[in-house]
Amino acid sequence: MKDTAARETANHYLNRDLSWVEFNWRVLEEAQDPETPLLERVKFLSIVSSNLDEFMSVRVAGIKDQIKAGHTKKDFTGYTPAGLFKRIMKRSSKMVTEQYKTYRDMIRQLGREGIIFTEYDDLNATQRKAMDEYYHDIVFPVLTPMAVDQARPFPLVRTQALYLAVVLMKEGDDPEDEPYFAILQVPSNLSRYLAVPGRANSKKREFILMEDLIEKHIHTLFSGYIPISVHAFRLTRNADLTLNEEGAEDLLEEIEIQLRKRRWGTPVRLEVQKGIHPYALEQLTEEFEIVENIFEIDGPLDLTYFMKMASSLQGFDHLRYAPIQPVYPSELDDVEDLFAKLRQQDVLVYHPYESFDAVTDFVLQAAYDPQVLAIKMTLYRVSGNSPLIQGLARAAESGKQVTVVVELKARFDEERNIAWARKLEQAGCHVVYGLVGLKTHAKITLVVRQEADGLRRYVHVGTGNYNDNTARLYTDVGLFTSHKEIGEDASALFNEVTGYSAPHNWKAFGVAPTDMMDKLFEKIRREAKHAAEGKPARIIAKFNSLSNQQMVDELYAASQAGVEIDLIVRGVCCLRPGVPGLSERITVRSIVDRFLEHSRIFYFENGGEPEVYIASADWMTRNLTRRVELMCPVFDKSIQQSLINILRLSLKDNVKARQLQPNGMYEHVRSEGGGPQLRSQFEAMRISSWKTTTREL
Repeated sequence: MKDTAARETANHYLNRDLSWVEFNWRVLEEAQDPETPLLERVKFLSIVSSNLDEFMSVRVAGIKDQIKAGHTKKDFTGYTPAGLFKRIMKRSSKMVTEQYKTYRDMIRQLGREGIIFTEYDDLNATQRKAMDEYYHDIVFPVLTPMAVDQARPFPLVRTQALYLAVVLMKEGDDPEDEPYFAILQVPSNLSRYLAVPGRANSKKREFILMEDLIEKHIHTLFSGYIPISVHAFRLTRNADLTLNEEGAEDLLEEIEIQLRKRRWGTPVRLEVQKGIHPYALEQLTEEFEIVENIFEIDGPLDLTYFMKMASSLQGFDHLRYAPIQPVYPSELDDVEDLFAKLRQQDVLVYHPYESFDAVTDFVLQAAYDPQVLAIKMTLYRVSGNSPLIQGLARAAESGKQVTVVVELKARFDEERNIAWARKLEQAGCHVVYGLVGLKTHAKITLVVRQEADGLRRYVHVGTGNYNDNTARLYTDVGLFTSHKEIGEDASALFNEVTGYSAPHNWKAFGVAPTDMMDKLFEKIRREAKHAAEGKPARIIAKFNSLSNQQMVDELYAASQAGVEIDLIVRGVCCLRPGVPGLSERITVRSIVDRFLEHSRIFYFENGGEPEVYIASADWMTRNLTRRVELMCPVFDKSIQQSLINILRLSLKDNVKARQLQPNGMYEHVRSEGGGPQLRSQFEAMRISSWKTTTREL
């Protein structure tokens, strides 16, 4: 009876990792959509690969660690680590097969458009001569063949680098003798795809892959030996860092040590080219001690190279979306003194439709303004040449108090953030690495300014990183304000992160890990109470992922109390919507389109007096309990309305939206009866569509 009840409870939830796999399927569907421009589809196919790389190196690596440690306990969705691994492998393998089927179809379509990936043997004599010269002059000098035998142990194989496995026999040996084995890294500092000189009177662009060119010249590396087979392989290692933050004397140095160890991480996945020689496969599997997570790929390994090709290829703009020109926020346009404007009103910016330059200008004006006394800012992921870093350094050099909370543990951005931290310290900034055991994921900038009537605080709170590059690719919102309570809370937040302040009694903010989850629970329960009392009750929440069991249970309870709940969840969702008696008043939709949906916006009807919040946090356990996160109220009614309109557009999307079904699968939302289509991201490009004053949900 107890086991039956446990199974029934587990059926209330969708598994986080399997939900992620379904999200990547939705990305793959975008690569297959004939309505999407061809080179944009190429990008989506590349994203499928990069997504899967990170998933394998982090999530699947963690599951394998659990299996190795002997964990057999089921999670709240009813899966043991071993059972979950088996399901992930089955679904992921099917996805990869479909991905390469899409790849082959895409190559044919690119060929029809004059973008041709060719084989060396198909080149004419002139083209072969040019590629031979490129190989001998450029490629050959950087190649390092590495034999594997009793005297030469297996060399380090770097995670997610491309290698060739070479099986050879010595000239004059009996073909029945055991062959020789060597590996060769394909140079990562040379282009993966190589332009081939054009044929006479042809406007087509031809390319050959680097590994194919090397394979055709493999004999130049092994004189006296006969190559039997040459096949590509690629290893994915566990990429999670194991940090002893409390025992580390210097967190920056500890992370640098762990980054060096990452290259030796436990093997998690092995990708091999279809048809690989059995002896080569035996050598690889024995060395990496991997037998379960092997993908045999019918095509080139690692399609992430497609992203650069699709972005940089000249002369094919008709195969891309027309470039978007972000507009400068009208409230700040032609405003010389941003602070004077923000004393009068709050301002919302919506990226990428509105320019990130407004955020840069806010920091730069603060850096050069003699009345500004202090600038405090959190940095999680920044671009490679961020103007914000330059502005902060300039402010410190001019004598301002500049405090920057740099999150060194931002996964895969650790090295870049270490470099920024050192540069800022050299400029005189106070650089803080956050709190032990917690990642600082909040997005906030505080400017303290001396004015005629005393000190005034100006704040920018965002849902996305302070990264000018991703601000052109992700949808995020940011709020500029000089609201007194928000300013006071901002000061208190920085004091907690940089000093020894006790938890603050927040006037406006909800802050994780201290009270954000409790505040969200309180607001969800208030909606349930209002529904029971016959008052207006509704929740609309837009974020990236929902995986916290308590949060799911609170939403279930609110649904059962009569609250209408609409969730716009781009990726992982553990809640099972539309289940009678459990969640029939909950809908979940996901939008995957040209831009990565990234904004976090929460709406609570509150009995007819709506509350609207923006946040850095998703509704995941890690965000709510293991990170410093921020949820900020929006007090300005017109900005509340703009955010409501952004939610409205997402809820009306019937082109790129998919709705989660009770069985865990997603179905496209289509207009009923052939009605008008609405594509939320394209509609949002018309700024008036989300800055109107009509309240409609």
